[in-house]
Amino acid sequence: MLDDLKMIHERDAQDALGVVAKQWQQLVYDFGLDCKTNRTITNVVIGGMGGSALAASLLSSWPKLKVPLQIVRNYDLPDYASESTLFIASSYSGNTEETLSALKQAEQAGCEIAVIASGGELEKIAGDKNYPLFKIPSGFQPRMAVLYNFAALIQLFESMELIAGGSVEELNKTADWLSTNTLDWGADIPTSKNKAKELALEIVGKSVVIYSGPLFAPVGYKWKINFNENSKNIAWCNQLPEFDHNEFLGWTSHPTQKPYAVVDLRSNLEHPRVLRRFEIGEKLLSGRRPAPLVVEAFGKTLLEQMLWTITLGDHVSLYVAFLNGLNPSPVDLIEKLKSELAK
Repeated sequence: MLDDLKMIHERDAQDALGVVAKQWQQLVYDFGLDCKTNRTITNVVIGGMGGSALAASLLSSWPKLKVPLQIVRNYDLPDYASESTLFIASSYSGNTEETLSALKQAEQAGCEIAVIASGGELEKIAGDKNYPLFKIPSGFQPRMAVLYNFAALIQLFESMELIAGGSVEELNKTADWLSTNTLDWGADIPTSKNKAKELALEIVGKSVVIYSGPLFAPVGYKWKINFNENSKNIAWCNQLPEFDHNEFLGWTSHPTQKPYAVVDLRSNLEHPRVLRRFEIGEKLLSGRRPAPLVVEAFGKTLLEQMLWTITLGDHVSLYVAFLNGLNPSPVDLIEKLKSELAK
């Protein structure tokens, strides 16, 4: 079914497959801003929701930062925010109410402020108050502009000299690598040679549970959101070793044939004990849960592995959407929720 290009074309009216295939280009987008500051920045707070917070979550793994970072996925700024805090208001639409609320508090706390948005109220505020604006191209779903956001953050941190390991140069080199190592997942590649299509066929019709180690936790979260928004499919994610201390036992009762697809995102760069936990857990839970679909991250560096696995997950979730008979792009119910909240 997934080799039926006519079916895919009909269901993919906004060409989501084309967007994700070209995501590597987002990583080399030059925002052209120099954000040097005279302040001593001791911590970073990023306000964002949904897809606008996804890029920030990747920062927990790459690059290494010189200062602590916290992501605020709600209305309120942490109490410690001060003049030595860099606050980044991140909202693709520029109108996310939680982010606007946190921005107002950041202004009251005297924080250094930068903005990432494609327009909306945030663009207006940035213009009126002369905040640095990393303006993302419009016309995308937020979850499909994550790598624009990621590139903006890396360029911002590098210009403020907050990166301890990693660089814009490494990001650009990895973008080139990604462009040639993710070609086998396109619609024109038959299922027998297409890992993304094969995984989608294993997953369709089931609730998805994604597991990873700490390094790949933000990647697992990206997969979760992809299934939620692209496939309109319920999904959860968790990470080892925390999984072994509670959720592990949750698989040991009830019928063996549970209606779930378990996906393990594994990287050889995780802590050796985490890798050992994957092996032992799979053995001890054999017959108590569905056998995991194991994705071994490809690439030599952590950044290569993360971006390769993210792009694979994007493709898988789109193919599950097509199998569900859906157009992956619209998120009508979320828009209705926002409309109701605005009344």
